[in-house]
Amino acid sequence: MTRRVRIGMLGTRHGHAAGKWQALCTNPLVEPVGIYDPDPAPKDQFPDARWMPSAEALLEDPTVAAVAVEARNHQSLPLARAAIDAGKHIWFDKPAGDDWLAFQRVMRHASERRLHVQMGYMFRYSPGFARIAELAHIGNLGQIFAVRAHMSTNVDLTERREQSRHLGGIMYDLGGHVLDQVVWLLGRPTRIRTAFQNVATSELPEYSDNTVAVLEFNQALATIDIAAMEPRPAARRFEVYGTAGSAILEPFDPVRTLRLADHDSARVLHLEPVQRQRLYDLELVAFLEVVQGIRPPDRPPEHELLVQETLLRTTGRLAI
Repeated sequence: MTRRVRIGMLGTRHGHAAGKWQALCTNPLVEPVGIYDPDPAPKDQFPDARWMPSAEALLEDPTVAAVAVEARNHQSLPLARAAIDAGKHIWFDKPAGDDWLAFQRVMRHASERRLHVQMGYMFRYSPGFARIAELAHIGNLGQIFAVRAHMSTNVDLTERREQSRHLGGIMYDLGGHVLDQVVWLLGRPTRIRTAFQNVATSELPEYSDNTVAVLEFNQALATIDIAAMEPRPAARRFEVYGTAGSAILEPFDPVRTLRLADHDSARVLHLEPVQRQRLYDLELVAFLEVVQGIRPPDRPPEHELLVQETLLRTTGRLAI
């Protein structure tokens, strides 16, 4: 019988934390060791969890192979560094903090220790996004000249206060998801222009709740708009346009339809909706197979670095 991989969790306050814990608990190849958080989210979100007395209780245990980092975004990067220093692979929820140099050091140290860092961008495992990337990379869409992404949400005042720690507001919190897709298709943008507003929250004038970014590439433009006050369910949409065809996901969370067009025809594929928890489960499968040496990462370390660099450029944290 295959020995289960022992994995713990550091932090519980990230919006994906409960889903990641469920993934750990339901995967038969994982032994969920426990959770450490000095200020945990409601514990009923983490059924049957063993609550650890300290981070060291996980990090100094030689039988623990990996940890999921699920703290708030301003807390997660030091935890990721501690996990790498302790020799653990990390399933690291997005985005990777505000300190670009510190994240580069984490990735460099992980590479030196042959440890895997997988960022928590779950739409990589959406069949709709995967199909678009496949079509783009094999050339079926021709030369991509435009990408458009709309990924709004609705967040309450408490969450807005939390997000206001970061430049870019809602773009910082959610933008990495679509930037992950955009740079996978187009590479590093040559220039980024942004427009951020505060429309709905007069209590937090520093919080950007209505945001747009335009990314320039050598032969393409990508436009991303994200707001924090769209009624649920949000109408999330991802569009890719090339000289030989186009591909449009609408909505993409959960994915329902993929419209494909070429020079002569158009067709709409009605896809089976893939719920968020399933995407977390697929993320974990990919993470485990890399940790076990079964296959290489779906995204190389250079891509994880590029997504974070692009996000920090987009939000104004990084001027390069």
